[in-house]
Amino acid sequence: MKKSSFDWQFRESSSIDSTFKAELANQGYSETFAELLWNRDIHTLEAFKQLMKANIDDLHDPFLMHDMDKAVDRIQIAIMEGQPILIYGDYDADGITSTSIMLETLEMIGANVQYVLPNRFIHGYGPNKELFAEKINEGVKLIVTVDNGVAGNEAIEFANSQGVDVIVTDHHEMPPVLPDAYCIIHPRHPEGSYPFGELAGAGVAFKLATALLEEVPLEMLDLVTIGTVADLVSMTGENRNLVKLGLQAIKQTQRLGLLELLKVSSVDLQKVDETSIGFSLGPRLNAIGRLGDPNPAVELMTTFDDEVAQNLAEKLNKINEDRKTIVQETTAEAIALVNPGDAVHLIAKEGWNPGVLGIVAGNILKQTGCPTIVLSIDENGVAKGSGRSIDALDLFSMLNTMRSEFTHFGGHAAAVGLTMPSENIDTLRKMMNDYIAAQKIDLTKVSALLIDKSLALSEINLKFVEELKKLAPFGTDNPAPNFLVEGHVDSFKQIGSEQQHVKFSLKNEESQLDAIGFGFGKDSEEIQQPDTRFIGDLEINEWNGKKKVQLRLIDFASEGLQVIDRRAKYTWNERIENGRVLYLAFQSTSQKFFSKELQESITLYNPAIEWSNYDQLVVLDCPDYKELLKKILTTGNFERIYLYLYSPDDAYLNGLPTRDQFTKLYKFFMKQPRVDIRFKLKFVSNYLRIPEKLLVFMIHVFSELKFVTIDDGVLQMVESPQTRAFEESEIYQSRISRIDSEEFLLMNDIQTIRNWLKS
Repeated sequence: MKKSSFDWQFRESSSIDSTFKAELANQGYSETFAELLWNRDIHTLEAFKQLMKANIDDLHDPFLMHDMDKAVDRIQIAIMEGQPILIYGDYDADGITSTSIMLETLEMIGANVQYVLPNRFIHGYGPNKELFAEKINEGVKLIVTVDNGVAGNEAIEFANSQGVDVIVTDHHEMPPVLPDAYCIIHPRHPEGSYPFGELAGAGVAFKLATALLEEVPLEMLDLVTIGTVADLVSMTGENRNLVKLGLQAIKQTQRLGLLELLKVSSVDLQKVDETSIGFSLGPRLNAIGRLGDPNPAVELMTTFDDEVAQNLAEKLNKINEDRKTIVQETTAEAIALVNPGDAVHLIAKEGWNPGVLGIVAGNILKQTGCPTIVLSIDENGVAKGSGRSIDALDLFSMLNTMRSEFTHFGGHAAAVGLTMPSENIDTLRKMMNDYIAAQKIDLTKVSALLIDKSLALSEINLKFVEELKKLAPFGTDNPAPNFLVEGHVDSFKQIGSEQQHVKFSLKNEESQLDAIGFGFGKDSEEIQQPDTRFIGDLEINEWNGKKKVQLRLIDFASEGLQVIDRRAKYTWNERIENGRVLYLAFQSTSQKFFSKELQESITLYNPAIEWSNYDQLVVLDCPDYKELLKKILTTGNFERIYLYLYSPDDAYLNGLPTRDQFTKLYKFFMKQPRVDIRFKLKFVSNYLRIPEKLLVFMIHVFSELKFVTIDDGVLQMVESPQTRAFEESEIYQSRISRIDSEEFLLMNDIQTIRNWLKS
């Protein structure tokens, strides 16, 4: 049995209206697609057409935002009077694109403008008093924040005291006490009337740009799209319209830095979509701010110099590769420090890069399924880092009850950032454990995964996947459709530099579907089990001009007993991490061998073993009777059985001695009635041309039948032994059974063995 990593929840469905189905059919759409639309609450052809629409005329009036007119007037005054303007951005992709939008806009209307993005390690997030002071000393008279500012009370108060106005443009949650800024432009400002509150920072900057230019700046749609997708804001309403328009704009972009960034990211310009932005462009823009000074990224997005664009794109790509390495190394170090007894993993170490700890916390969350906080301790004993959580635990609410332990704290249910004295770490760990216990929070409850539909392989084709694209761009609040599919796993292989990914096909009698699973390399054995169900989304994989549908794996599960083939010695080093594991040997020689080989406690078979104490069984060698294995499985309640099936004696390979060989050995002992087999065994084997292992077996048979005695390694022929057939020996009969056991368990393919065990 393999439990799913998510709680599978199928989207509520109802009988589709026949009129709607007919209308979609007349438009050339499949019945499956029509049903999917219906279950997503798209119930009219007009609603569907509206969903697909991308129109500049549908963008909202920027002057519906609170203080927009006031901001425009103040900027125009600054331009007319030649006042130096500072754009103060943020160090992530949304902040970089927001800054770029505002910079290009103000330059277009003749402003004396400069920009600065804070360094997260020096200035932290949001308006920084010292950085404000530095720029004010240089002559700045007006500050425009983008993608930050609603929580910058202290810095803005300082700017006011210096006679410098601050225009805040932001989209983050508004605190109870807003800063005393000259004006605050925010899509959810309580005194505004803007109809869509989910804009990204780049979206808000774009609105200010539209108001200043008195027209929609089409050339900036590429920037607003990157910021919107990278910031994971709601992909509905105006955001959806902006991104659809922006994706079209990117394909015609003349922005040198973006073209170079696409090139180093190996993204085809004509195939850019929200996925390539989210997984290729966004991480590269984010990486520079994670590791150091983010300001070169704005230069990349705004330069008109080919050489500068190329050099900066390569720089960002290199920084992103460095970021990946740092994340990988830090994750490995952090996972080694996990205390399984903690309800929430709280991991801290000196010297980690604070800029990547959110990613590291997310990685550990994925690996362990537990909420995780990762902190880096600096030379002053200050611990700073990030936390990530699961649906069952509102991390922000819990830590909000522990604010006394932090010097800085913020976030939301699933993700937090915090700073604290390192001496408070142990106290925080205890407080979190106590909180989980007191609130009786079940952390074993996995996060929900919404599934649109169960699909037969025959329903999946290029036409259907092209239909699904009509629902794009996908993102928060508009997820890509997830489907449940089943089929026989075929052509399975692990790929990637560290075999961390998998590629395979799903087949039935009629159809085949390619599948790829990123990060599923560790699950290879379980994925190949029969009766496995797969969850994923569908995409088109194009290679050498040929298009094929591909399932991108998200989760999988299987019912019943899993039989995992570990008969090849190279698989023995694959660890068994989870569950109550019984390492079982049927022979003492195997017990000794595997104790050393696996560094595990090995149990020698006996009928009194409490099989119910274990949910995973590792069968290290072959039983003398194969039916014994079946009996054990029916007695216990195992989820998984690993078959190593080591054969130290090679009974099947060596076979049974022939009658002639028994006769030859008997005659030898008649002529040599006393033999020290401790030293002469090899000699006898060579002389009689009988394999040594087979010879040992024959001697044991002779001993059992009382043809010989063995005392302290010396074999003595019995005078006038009773005549008995060697078939009477229990050892002989046991070998017959063992040969049968080894032949069946070692020579058959794993599917035959699975079917036999489950029969």
